[in-house]
Amino acid sequence: MLLKPIITEKSMAQAKTGRFTFSVTRAMTKTQIKTEIESLFAVNVVSVRTLSLAANRFKAMVTLKKGQTIEYFELPKARKEPKKLKKLKKL
Repeated sequence: MLLKPIITEKSMAQAKTGRFTFSVTRAMTKTQIKTEIESLFAVNVVSVRTLSLAANRFKAMVTLKKGQTIEYFELPKARKEPKKLKKLKKL
């Protein structure tokens, strides 16, 4: 069972290159993680790396097929500043 995505500065930087990080339970195998990610997000998983952290914390780093992404890890698009703010910044 996937517990949750891990959203940190480092994981967001890796997401830009196609590697996504999730918190998982100890009982999950790499094959189970791959199947779960593919079914939840409709992507193709190329590889899965698992890592045991401190007591009872485990994470999986999943690499996707080139060009694919998981929307959950994408930052919102930058909004345009109102013209009034641009003028104030120039002063």
